Amino acid sequence: MSFWKRFSTNRGAVFGLILLFLVIAIALLAPFMFPRGPWAMVQRPFLAPFDAAGLYLGTDTLGRDVLSGLVYGARVSLLVGLISTVMALCIGVPLGALAGFYGGWVDECAMRFTEFFQTIPNFALAIVLVAILEPSLGSITLSIAIVSWPPVARLVRAEVMSVTKREYIDAARLAGLSNMKILIGQVLPNTVSPIIVMASLMVATAILLESSLSFLGLGDPNIMSWGYQVGAARTVIRTAWWLSFFPGLAIILTVLALNLIGEGLNDALNPHLSRKGRA
Repeated sequence: MSFWKRFSTNRGAVFGLILLFLVIAIALLAPFMFPRGPWAMVQRPFLAPFDAAGLYLGTDTLGRDVLSGLVYGARVSLLVGLISTVMALCIGVPLGALAGFYGGWVDECAMRFTEFFQTIPNFALAIVLVAILEPSLGSITLSIAIVSWPPVARLVRAEVMSVTKREYIDAARLAGLSNMKILIGQVLPNTVSPIIVMASLMVATAILLESSLSFLGLGDPNIMSWGYQVGAARTVIRTAWWLSFFPGLAIILTVLALNLIGEGLNDALNPHLSRKGRA
């Protein structure tokens, strides 16, 4: 059975994929849908949803279109989630691969370095890093990447250690291939599946972290984001519920979509493992 057939049997994963494509499409079309940008004051403040023509989700405390902020916020969340995940993979995958393949003192040094980052709660470390670097889109992305790579390194290390015990790796060594060629050409390609699954979940976690930082006022003040919208509306949540409800709903749906996709990828890339778990 092909990858897509296995993936499509999981209805939740297909729903998540459709939802994610919708969010991506909205993010890409943001400049065409709202050419004035999310900061433009279009009406009087605190207009409820559908109270004015064209303002389907109402206005915020300064008279800005809530829907425009949602659309532009999707760009920020997806961008931070994707870039920070790629950066975390670029740190965690090589470190975990070297630790698992060579073992010994290389493994000890790599794992002690990894444990150092894991002794501090992710969110607390991210807050400290953003505060030191000053709030900006770049510092938020870098901070999220720094707190996200340790689980990747541990996963890759475990997978590499498992793969290196297989017979075809011994055959490659007997054939005279160098350690680096074996690692890159034989070992790492067989660890791709769990890395892909983990990456999809890491994007969801990164979106939550970015939203949390922006909610606390540590986001980029020049960029509209979902977390900023929720944080700016927390003082008027009783009188203007829609200001925090719609951005919060957008965060929930996007994170849910990514988690459903991750589950579908796990079933599609590891069909034997998923059957064993259901049994």
